[in-house]
Amino acid sequence: MSPRQFLTVLLLACAAHFAVAADPAPTDHKLRVVLVGDSTVAEKSGWGTAFMKLLAPDVECTNAARGGQSTKSFLDSGNWAKALALKPDWVLIQFGHNDQPGKGPNRETDPETTYRANLIRYVDEARAAGAKPVLVTSMVRRTFQPDKQHLRVDLEPYVAAMKKVAEETKVPLVDLHARSHELIEKLGASGVAEAKMEAEAKPPATHDGTHLNEHGGEMIAPLIAGELRKVAPDLAAHLTPAK
Repeated sequence: MSPRQFLTVLLLACAAHFAVAADPAPTDHKLRVVLVGDSTVAEKSGWGTAFMKLLAPDVECTNAARGGQSTKSFLDSGNWAKALALKPDWVLIQFGHNDQPGKGPNRETDPETTYRANLIRYVDEARAAGAKPVLVTSMVRRTFQPDKQHLRVDLEPYVAAMKKVAEETKVPLVDLHARSHELIEKLGASGVAEAKMEAEAKPPATHDGTHLNEHGGEMIAPLIAGELRKVAPDLAAHLTPAK
């Protein structure tokens, strides 16, 4: 081999080496989504499990919601710290039911002060941990007025406070309260009963109109997915196609 031929082969080998080195290394990283909230999000009583089924295979989702939790107790119990330790890319946050008056000093908050402050803390700490927060307003209770068509409403102050925080902090907002209100009033009391979306109550004769069984979760979860397609397209890109 002549010196010129040798040099040509050497240059081609070097070019091939750098071309391979320039290719990005394959990765098996999945987008991490964490759900945070109370029993209306948690497994076996909320929409979380059904929502996870709507995510594409490239998503790893953990339901960190816990029954009986409020914005206050979820922080005080260390559950929020555990959720952040999962290192999520996105975190969906829904509270309100247990922040209401009558839930006890360890849980209840005031919508204009402590609830608002807690939500801002969730947003700030999620962002500091490298996660993108999404606020989700509380799902309605399925409690009807005597006309059996219109709902009794009691979560509005907490919904309004969350909307204000979302606007001020420029966080995507899923208005599940509005979407679930529309769905439940469209069904009416008789339609809700026929849909059999109620979670098993204890005692069995008690129906609180708040918690969901598997079928109920499958009715509510698409509402969240639909809202995400409007307010968080980057996350919505990792949802399965809408039916």
